[in-house]
Amino acid sequence: QVQLVEFGGGLVQAGGSLRLSCAVSGRTLYTYAMAWFRQAPGKAREFVASVSRTGINTKYADSMKARFTISRDNAKNTVFLQMNSLKPEDTAVYFCAAGIGPYSYTNSYDYGNWGQGTQVTVSS
Repeated sequence: QVQLVEFGGGLVQAGGSLRLSCAVSGRTLYTYAMAWFRQAPGKAREFVASVSRTGINTKYADSMKARFTISRDNAKNTVFLQMNSLKPEDTAVYFCAAGIGPYSYTNSYDYGNWGQGTQVTVSS
């Protein structure tokens, strides 16, 4: 069974940056496609970004494409989400997810393993 733990959330002013990390244990990271999702209060969980097993292919939600970057270090079993130019509407709990498969999937049902989430709060 794979375990995922997110790090790096916090409070930041609008226009600032944060880098989230997701530490994966229990299985080799290369086994999994990885993604970040987020959920704001009162809203459904939404896709943020995903990366294929090799790290070559990535996908982003349209509103985040120019500001966020997903990457992975398979040797260190860690996935990252670099978030720049943050906006108050980016405030949410951010979840790391792992799914069996080679591609960069965008649907939450493609991911069977989830972390507990890390809170990101962007003040105006």
